[in-house]
Amino acid sequence: MFKKILVANRGEIAMRVIRTCKEMGIKTVAVYSTADKDSLPVRFADEAVCIGPPVSKQSYLSIPNIMAAAEITNADAIHPGYGFLSENEEFSRMCQIHGIKFIGALPEQIAGMGDKATAKATMIAAGVPCIPGSKGLLKDVNDAKKIAKEIKFPVILKATAGGGGKGMRIVWKDEDMEAAWDSARQEAGAAFGNDGVYMEKFIEEPRHIEIQIAGDQYENACHLSERDCSIQRRHQKLVEETPSPFMTDELREKMGQAAIKAAKAVKYEGVGTVEFLVDKNRDFYFMEMNTRIQVEHTITEEVIDYDLIKEQILIAAGKPISGKNYYPHMHAIQCRINAEDPYADFRPSPGKITDYHCPGGHGVRIDSHVYSGYTIPPNYDSMISKLIVVAQTREEAILKMKRALDEYIIEGVKTTIPFHQKLMANEDFNKGNFTTKFMEDFQF
Repeated sequence: MFKKILVANRGEIAMRVIRTCKEMGIKTVAVYSTADKDSLPVRFADEAVCIGPPVSKQSYLSIPNIMAAAEITNADAIHPGYGFLSENEEFSRMCQIHGIKFIGALPEQIAGMGDKATAKATMIAAGVPCIPGSKGLLKDVNDAKKIAKEIKFPVILKATAGGGGKGMRIVWKDEDMEAAWDSARQEAGAAFGNDGVYMEKFIEEPRHIEIQIAGDQYENACHLSERDCSIQRRHQKLVEETPSPFMTDELREKMGQAAIKAAKAVKYEGVGTVEFLVDKNRDFYFMEMNTRIQVEHTITEEVIDYDLIKEQILIAAGKPISGKNYYPHMHAIQCRINAEDPYADFRPSPGKITDYHCPGGHGVRIDSHVYSGYTIPPNYDSMISKLIVVAQTREEAILKMKRALDEYIIEGVKTTIPFHQKLMANEDFNKGNFTTKFMEDFQF
């Protein structure tokens, strides 16, 4: 087992990893930018190293700075959390070169799944259902028009190196293709330095349902059931729950087996997710594979009593998984609490928290890194907390979430708590009647 793990991240996920390491008797190293010098991970880690100024490129995205911190503290493993360098092929490889275990996917797995066109080809070969579309990158706009006619409109253009909705354009008819082609490539090139674009059939009334997977160094893989992530805004998830209110036992089994096929196809090592779009007929299609821990891993932990961060560490240390698949026996919901003003188009609201009170009680969990007097820096993602509830049924979980949101007090900055309160009172949400388009019509 590792003696010391450096946590190459910040905020709530850094705290989450530090907690599990302490429970496993493993020493921890926090790295931080000057903007995060007063953060809880810095306070609670065994050691802390400043790795640069607030700008991410000079701190949390600086591989040399992080590797230097690992070297001087004699860390024998690095946990990247999510975001930042968690799916960076070069970072994983640098850890290999320097004899430091990267608690995540191997470089070749990150590379294979990070490029969406390559990932799709791998999944098709493995027999995982995929959305009809181009075989690899499109050559030019004429190629795009030809394939669109074959798979029929509507279609969607996607950047091969994309993420966060950038480089994506929906095309409803042939005459709109050229403008969409030009703007998608331009945005992709500016955001990712790669203007490669591929095409897929656009799925109408889709659900975004992901399957949690785990794979070990011995080519074993299992699934830990699903999470419904359909409530999202501009491709950013807001609320997640498990089990999905749209799921059936038959669909769960089919999707779980497809996810295992995906993991085995790349000999996946670690904890990750296989993400699917599910249409109104419950046909599902591979979307992407995330080779890291997810923000919403918490709800899976709650419904199957399983520490996924601990599992990541054990897998990285060479322990085989049980190979057993896991199924939810409770219902859990997570609300992402962001420092944003939902009344002003979710504009970020950094600043000092003047008063802070967490909800509590049976079945309520808070994953956060903030406190009364903490100043939220403007340099990073605006998520400051995750509120998770677990109950016997979905109806009970929603009622518990309503109560917990009412108890949650954060003053000094604007937060998304009022949005979540309104969502939990929404009739369609309560009935489980929603798709990824839900927020387009949600009145706030």
